[in-house]
This record gives sequence, structure tokens and C-alpha cells, in this order.
Amino acid sequence: MRITLSILFLFFVNFAIAQKYSNEFLSIGVGARAQGLANAQVASANDITAGFWNPAALMNIGLDNEIQFGAMHAEWFAGIGKYDYLSAAMPIADNNRVVGLSLIRFGIDDIPNTLSLYESDGTVNYDNIVNFSAADYALLLSYAQGIGQSKNLKIGGNVKIIHRQIGSFANAWGFGLDVGLHYTKGKWQFGLLGKDLTSTFNAWQFNFTEAERAVLDLTNNEIPINSVEITRPSFILGLSRYVKLSENFGLRPELDFRATTDGQRNTLISADPISIDPSFGAEFDYKKFLFLRLGTNNFQQDQDINTDPYWTVEPTIGLGILFKKIRLDYAFTDIGEQRNNTYSHIVSLVFNLKRKEKS
Repeated sequence: MRITLSILFLFFVNFAIAQKYSNEFLSIGVGARAQGLANAQVASANDITAGFWNPAALMNIGLDNEIQFGAMHAEWFAGIGKYDYLSAAMPIADNNRVVGLSLIRFGIDDIPNTLSLYESDGTVNYDNIVNFSAADYALLLSYAQGIGQSKNLKIGGNVKIIHRQIGSFANAWGFGLDVGLHYTKGKWQFGLLGKDLTSTFNAWQFNFTEAERAVLDLTNNEIPINSVEITRPSFILGLSRYVKLSENFGLRPELDFRATTDGQRNTLISADPISIDPSFGAEFDYKKFLFLRLGTNNFQQDQDINTDPYWTVEPTIGLGILFKKIRLDYAFTDIGEQRNNTYSHIVSLVFNLKRKEKS
């Protein structure tokens, strides 16, 4: 399956200019465990992916002179879009603090550049076609620590560096800040994440040659100018509780509420400027060795030509297995409308390595 340059270019340019869904690739989420739980993770995150979902929850990993690593790969739209994630976290200050690093890439590769397809005399020259990539990158530097003697309250934050690239035509750099809180009360867990609290600013720069500008003008495409894209703050509140069902079985449900501040969206609670989108996930475990995960999110109102408006949701499902210090997770979900068949298989891995003891 191939994508023409004009279609892809218009998609990315419109995506860049639209303030409402700025840096939306960071809303997809990381980790097959989270994807299987419909991204309900702010309160119950307990592994390296907490650096993305709630940096304060990095304290829940329970690292003891260990380094935890994480990796994920997913392909969207029949393999056209690829989403990759790598991360690492380690304790410092006698295990009283945790620092982490996460790298995310969401990109489309091998896109044919057809702007130079035609020669000056109007003939077609396929040798002029050169492939390029359009990709979004994010680097998260995370920090977490407990507060007080009990350490039931944790605080953490992310410094985000964002880079977006569309071949040689356009690129942007952005910077942002996330702050998270996590509180444990008995078997209850509460999480609060403030994303892009300072607003994240992406400065776009477009680099077209005179020949490329001429082609865009002749084909009635708007030539973009240098601009600033702003990601408005959003907030996620989550609560979770572990329930012991029997000697061998347990259940951990979580309910999250995401509030966006960039204008009215098609969500369960839709208003301007704040819209609220809930998500729910439940994780069943057998001896904390084998895991089954279910979830639902993305409540939207839809309408066909001959029908009244109706509500749709996106179900998710996932599996996990934990063997010693290694956990392998799988999820089946999608990031688009169900009728567009954008479902994807997601696989992720989390494992610990013991650090060398100091002599």
C-alpha cells in the first residue's frame, strides 16, 4: 500500500496547524499492558511505563539496586505507521528516588516524493522519485521521589523534548513539562497527572526549494509558513484498587478521567474549553503470573446518514505473562474509528537487570 506525497503532506501540515490535537501522537500511549487496559494507568502503573503515564508512579516499581528496561513495537494502518518505544529507569539516593528516560517514535517511512516527478518539458521521470520519512519523536526525562516517612505520597515530573520531521520539507522542536502525584491508601491507589502544564510550544520551520514551491502552487496546495504550534494543558485523574478474589486469583480495576483544555471535543462530557473523556480497564491475574486485561475508552457520538446519533466505544483486550524479572505483554486495540479497521497488535517487554555492587 502506497501513500502519495500530496495526501500525506496535507495530513501532516493540517495536523501541525490544528491547535486542538497538537502532539496527538503522545496520546496513543506506551506499553501493551496499558493498551490492553484502555490506557487506564495513571493510578495503577507499576513498571517502567509509569515514566509516561505518571512519573510519580515510578516509585512503585520497587527497584532494589536494579535497572528496569522497557520496549514496545506497534504497527498501525496495515503496517504503514510504526510506533516504537524504549525506556530505562534506575533508583538513586539509596533507592529513595528514581530517574528514568523514555524515547518514543511514531513515523511513516518510505514515502515517495512526487514533487519532481515531471521534467521541465512535461515528461514523467520516475527516477526523480526519492523516498522520505515523516516521524514524530519525544524524549522524556523523568524523576520521582516519595514524600514523608511512609512514602505513601509520591511526586514526579517529566521534562519533554519533542522533535517532528517531514523529510527535508519541515521540522519542529518543542519543549514541555509534566507533573504527577500518586497516593496509596491501603489497597486503594490514586493518581493525578498534569500534562504540558506550561503549554508545549512546537516551533515549525518549512524548507521548500523554489522548484518545490512552484509545484505546490501549480497544484493549488497552500504553501505553509513558519509557525508555532501550542499543546494546551490536560489533566488525568485515576483511581484503582486491588481485590483478592481467591487464593490464586486477583483483580485490579481502574477508572480514569482525562480533561482536555483545548476546546470542545467529541467525548462523553463535551464542553468548551474543557472536555472529559473517561477510560476503564480491569486486570485479572492468576498468582500474579498470568494476566488477562480488558478495557474500554474513547466514548464518542457518531451518526450515519439515515440514523439518529448514537454512542460508540473502543474495547481493548490484552494478555501478559511474568517470569522472574521478565514480563511479556500483548494487546489488541486501535487508535481510530472501528469502522475504519485500524486495529493493531501490540507487543511490549519489561525486564530488570541487577546493577553491579560497589566494592
